Amino acid sequence: MKKAIAGAALLVLLVATPLRPALESGMRVHMLAQFPLLMLAGALLDTALPPALVRLLARWNAMGLSGLVATAAFMAVLMIPRVLDLALTDERIEAGKIAMLLFVGAAVCPSWRAAGLVVQGFFLGGLLPMMVVAGSLYRDSPLRLCNAYRLDDQQRLGSELIWIAATMAALWLVRAVVVARNEP
Repeated sequence: MKKAIAGAALLVLLVATPLRPALESGMRVHMLAQFPLLMLAGALLDTALPPALVRLLARWNAMGLSGLVATAAFMAVLMIPRVLDLALTDERIEAGKIAMLLFVGAAVCPSWRAAGLVVQGFFLGGLLPMMVVAGSLYRDSPLRLCNAYRLDDQQRLGSELIWIAATMAALWLVRAVVVARNEP
């Protein structure tokens, strides 16, 4: 229950305080701070779900497939530059963004635990190259892709997305090797 209260407090802090405009003031802070913080709030709020609902969701999310597919789809939508722009000016898009990130936060941990190395590799094999492509577009475009953000911020975000994807891939590969060596 304490985690759920912390998740609710974090959500309120992120969306209903002067912190929200600060977290949307730059493209990098929008995607690399606000997004993960909203996902963390979703993961914390997930702990308050009734056990019956958790069991129902576990059946729906066999081997983590449903949760990971939804996560990949939502993250793909949220990386589209036009969506980032609209989230700043259209309350419906902002609400959708927040709902998607809360869902991703709630879904990714139980989905990841339920997925084996093959499913995890399949998920990362789709998500990480997508991050690299988005990062390359952001970094290499001579034009601002998001009207709300500066070109230099966009380009730095692009480089950082590429590095984050490479780091996540390397960490997962190391973990996969360790797990594979420890299996009978």
